[in-house]
Amino acid sequence: MPKYDRNFTDELRERLSIVDVVSRRVPLVKKGQNYWGCCPFHNEKTPSFSVNEEKGFYHCFGCGEHGDIISFTMKSENLDFKAAIAELANQAGLKMPDYKPKPAAQIQREESYYQIMSGATDIYQNLLFSPAGENALNYVRRRGFSDDMIKKYRIGYAPKNNVIANKFVNVKQDNLLATGMCRRGDYGMYDFFRDKLMFPIFNAHGQVVAFSGRSLDGSEPKYINTTDTELFHKRKTIFGFNFARDAIHRANRSIVVEGQIDAIQMQCNGFPETVAPLGTALTDEHIAILCKANRNIIFCFDGDGAGQKAAARACDIVMPFLRDTSDVKFAFVTGGKDPDEVLKSGGVNAMQKIIDGATPLTDFLWNLANTEFNVSTPNGRSQAEKFIRQKTSKITDAGLRNEYEQEYKQRIFNAWHKWKKNYQNIPKINLPTVDDITKNTVIFIVNKYPEIAERYGDFLATLNLNFDENVPEMQMDEKSAEKYIVSLKLQKYLAHLQSEKKDLTSKLLAGADVGTAINEVNKKISDAQQKIDALISM
Repeated sequence: MPKYDRNFTDELRERLSIVDVVSRRVPLVKKGQNYWGCCPFHNEKTPSFSVNEEKGFYHCFGCGEHGDIISFTMKSENLDFKAAIAELANQAGLKMPDYKPKPAAQIQREESYYQIMSGATDIYQNLLFSPAGENALNYVRRRGFSDDMIKKYRIGYAPKNNVIANKFVNVKQDNLLATGMCRRGDYGMYDFFRDKLMFPIFNAHGQVVAFSGRSLDGSEPKYINTTDTELFHKRKTIFGFNFARDAIHRANRSIVVEGQIDAIQMQCNGFPETVAPLGTALTDEHIAILCKANRNIIFCFDGDGAGQKAAARACDIVMPFLRDTSDVKFAFVTGGKDPDEVLKSGGVNAMQKIIDGATPLTDFLWNLANTEFNVSTPNGRSQAEKFIRQKTSKITDAGLRNEYEQEYKQRIFNAWHKWKKNYQNIPKINLPTVDDITKNTVIFIVNKYPEIAERYGDFLATLNLNFDENVPEMQMDEKSAEKYIVSLKLQKYLAHLQSEKKDLTSKLLAGADVGTAINEVNKKISDAQQKIDALISM
């Protein structure tokens, strides 16, 4: 069997949740930290097939089958390795590479990259505690970093001279250039990072693959990152994830903040499950990695305009990753502060209140629609409804998408269409009070199918019901629900006509000339009865 390139198979394992892959074939139920179902590889009635999303493997305690997404796809679909990879690539939206053995030269080159990055990290860290790094060390300590924190995150200082180009003079220049640490100029190699506070960027395995450098003299941009390399891709790298992985599992959530200093301070002050995107805005690759670790995410952004935009973008990106096990929320740090400042001024308790007060995604999207559009006008409401539909259409789980759609239909009906609140202004006819069964049925229909309530709002308002009451769940589809409302409306109308005929008959007996009026009412009664009969026979 050939040596397939592990970079692509690792990316598949990173992008795809084993729970999503397995649940295509096996209904799973979460119990504790694992998901359970009946094993697809042998007959059983009691579920003994366990799936661990964090570790990315499955194991059957009945027949002993175990493996990852690749082996599961091979065995469950009866596919060979390459076909299974192709199937998973299609699920992940990735293009299949041309498989070939990984060349020895590439392996050596990558090992050289890791050695350069690790060596550069040591150099920068030593320089931070040297006279040359005094300014940088004072700055990072003013930001609340202890020496233990500096050592844990391997923070360092890049001086103004070409320390890396000079220290790695015996390293192959192409390898040094490929790490992004140096560039080639008219007078030879020079360092990319100069006079910067240096934050190493680790991959998920704890290896240094890049750096983020912060300016110390107030110059812009405030941060510069290593450009994308063979080892490092900003869109696929999450700052602090290597430190946060176990904590995300224990806390059953991740917290996403905007910058690395915020992420470090959060991790060191009671929120070890915190991470941050790098260099670019949040990407779907970032969300895929986080959702594989845990589908519960709290986005914690600054409360200014930029933070609100970042939250709106996060909401848009996370939609395709939502499952019925997801709990996505949005927290905002107001008053021109960021998490770092909140922790310094108010401590862990102040930050905890912000996290505890996070807004659920359903409410955040609803608030966003109400803020972005003028829902007091028909045009604005139409735009807002299209906006919500466009967002919820991205949810790939059909059942969950339907629940979101129903949720927003009810909110739109109750908040934007005010017929329930204005029913007292509608002329009423004297109708008998509906019985409890009819009342419960009507309330259920109004809350389950708000579009039906909208169509028959004028009639429903005459029933004087409290539509906020809790009523039992009923088995009634939308067609049957509308048929019920139309039938009830016709029955009420028929009762009104019969009452009107009774009044006219009394007048006729008293000598009034109402014969023509009685004939007209009789015709209306006949028409209404025919409609009721036709509705019953449908």
